[in-house]
Amino acid sequence: MAHEMGHGGGMDMADMVRDMRNRFWVALLFAIPIFIYSPMGGMFTPPTPPFGLRLDLWLFFLGSAAIIWPSWPFFVAAWRALRNGILNMAVLVVLSVGTGYVFSVGSTFFFPGVQFYEAVAVLLVFILLGHWLEMRARAGASAAIRALLDLAPPMATVIRDGQEVEVPTSEVLQGEIVLIRPGNKIPVDGEVVEGTSLVDESMLTGESMPVDKAVGDTVIGATINKSGSFRYRATKVGADTALAQIVKLVQEAQNSKAPAQLLADRASQWLVLIAIVIGLATFAVWFWWIGEPLLFALTLTITVFVIACPDALGLATPMAVMVGTGLGAQHGILFKNAGALEDATKLDVIVFDKTGTLTMGQPRVVEVVPAEGSVEDDPLRAAAAVDRGSDHPLALAIVERAGDLDVPQMAGFLNLEGRGARAEVAGKTVLVGNRRLMDEEGIDIGALTAEAERLKGEGRTVVHVARAGRMLGLIAIADAPRPSAKAAVAKLRERGVEVAMLTGDNEGTARRIAGELGIDIVLADVLPGQKAEKVKELQAQGKKVGMVGDGVNDAPALTQADVGFAIGAGTDVAMESADVVLMKSDPYDIVGAIELSRATLRKMHQNLFWAVAYNVIAFPIAAGVFYPLIISPAVAAIAMSGSSALVAVNALLLKRTRLEGLGAGKSGPASGGGQGDAQAGPIPIHASHPQKSH
Repeated sequence: MAHEMGHGGGMDMADMVRDMRNRFWVALLFAIPIFIYSPMGGMFTPPTPPFGLRLDLWLFFLGSAAIIWPSWPFFVAAWRALRNGILNMAVLVVLSVGTGYVFSVGSTFFFPGVQFYEAVAVLLVFILLGHWLEMRARAGASAAIRALLDLAPPMATVIRDGQEVEVPTSEVLQGEIVLIRPGNKIPVDGEVVEGTSLVDESMLTGESMPVDKAVGDTVIGATINKSGSFRYRATKVGADTALAQIVKLVQEAQNSKAPAQLLADRASQWLVLIAIVIGLATFAVWFWWIGEPLLFALTLTITVFVIACPDALGLATPMAVMVGTGLGAQHGILFKNAGALEDATKLDVIVFDKTGTLTMGQPRVVEVVPAEGSVEDDPLRAAAAVDRGSDHPLALAIVERAGDLDVPQMAGFLNLEGRGARAEVAGKTVLVGNRRLMDEEGIDIGALTAEAERLKGEGRTVVHVARAGRMLGLIAIADAPRPSAKAAVAKLRERGVEVAMLTGDNEGTARRIAGELGIDIVLADVLPGQKAEKVKELQAQGKKVGMVGDGVNDAPALTQADVGFAIGAGTDVAMESADVVLMKSDPYDIVGAIELSRATLRKMHQNLFWAVAYNVIAFPIAAGVFYPLIISPAVAAIAMSGSSALVAVNALLLKRTRLEGLGAGKSGPASGGGQGDAQAGPIPIHASHPQKSH
């Protein structure tokens, strides 16, 4: 589109946006004095021009500055279109602007007549503004790819000939040993061969809990090492890494979307053709058939071109979009492109990625199972005493839950990598960790085995707590649902939109969570790379799909969806890939976004109806059908401006529309973290490497 508007092929999108912005401001800067000095069809007497210049000559200088350079991309685009046998909006803009300017120049220097530089200038200002806003929206299309590529570190430390060597990430070879220290970004995918650590995978998964890594575990490029040092063997480098594959999927999803402007382009071609036909017919009838003077016939023809310029038609949608997106921004709902506003009204199904969207993405204690002879507070008090020495998310969840309890002091804290922790509490040894730790210490789980299996089957993270060689109980930890999730699901269904939940959990766990939230459609056991495919499957059923996610691995699905919604607390890449960003991280804002899009679309339709009606009424008047009632080009410019003003005012009325979904959601604080075994979820925590690090 940018190149169609006459920009050079060597300009990137940011340069094109700046160029169109500069042209708009130049046109506006000179249009203001043109209005001040223009006689506006004789309605008032303009001030005296400076330097002793004639008024028409002064307007020529101002008009030339306001029109020639700012409008040049349209002339280039129109020339390219005509060479290819296409009639587009640029052709009509050139007819209106070019003919009006040439006629004004002619009446200034060669023959008596009116000048209507002001009509051409105001026309151009509105057109340039619309194109500038459109190009700004389009500039974000490639931002997701750039954000993805920026995730990978530029350099990596590898072991070559027994020495540590720093090389560019792009030069890491498959099979090489890579050294990772605390705080380092992992450059490429691989398998840990030495050491243990805690890795933050949130930039790829959107999940908040760091993942323990030990020998044999897989690490993913672009994730961040949080604690220990380790070495790993590079298994996938270059275009084979998980990050590179995600980039590829995002690119494919972006490129596979049908151009939203196809229908509009067809309509514009007909509009251009009608305007040309009516303009030429006007000249032919008045000059050759009726026999009026050339100046009279040409003036009416110019009037047709001016009054037919797609100003109101061009503003009908952008003005509604500007007001709608501004209203959304006030409520933390950011529409990143105009197409998303319209597409959101057509959605048949909303697909929520469970973790981080329907849930907080942070764990909390959801159940405590005391052993025989213990009460609920016993395992909580003992575990909290040990976990006070840790900043692990799982430990924080337990400490938070035990906040009102009298927690004793601990001593001799010892972190047991991959298993849990040990400490002395009130003179007795307390163990907090996974089943493996209990087995190693010879502690009999006994009757709690069945409870542990039940909790694992429900997707809970299970923390075992023992004191002095005897089980005190189990602490179950799970991701906290967002407070407004259930209400959002109910309201979407009430509005005729199906709701689906997509998760890496097993079928049973997923069904349980979906049941709690009132969701009927469950897509379980979905790997990160399969999310976009699931969206495609729904689209293949003829459904318009909205996708809600927060992680980098959601990016392909967000771009594949008809409308992608990113939770604001998620990753930058997810937000760049989405069409709509929910800054409050409140799923109820999905309801607000859909309601706002529907209200905005109603304004678009009203504006388009008026713009079409205006042309239907204006064409015969401008062509002199009701002679002796005729209008001058200057009056035509006023009529065109009035039509545009009416469209703008109607769009502004959108701000007075009361929408239930805006501001209706309720957000709550995030819960704490947790620790122990886990069986299901987008980041599986296996018994051999539990989410536990002190």
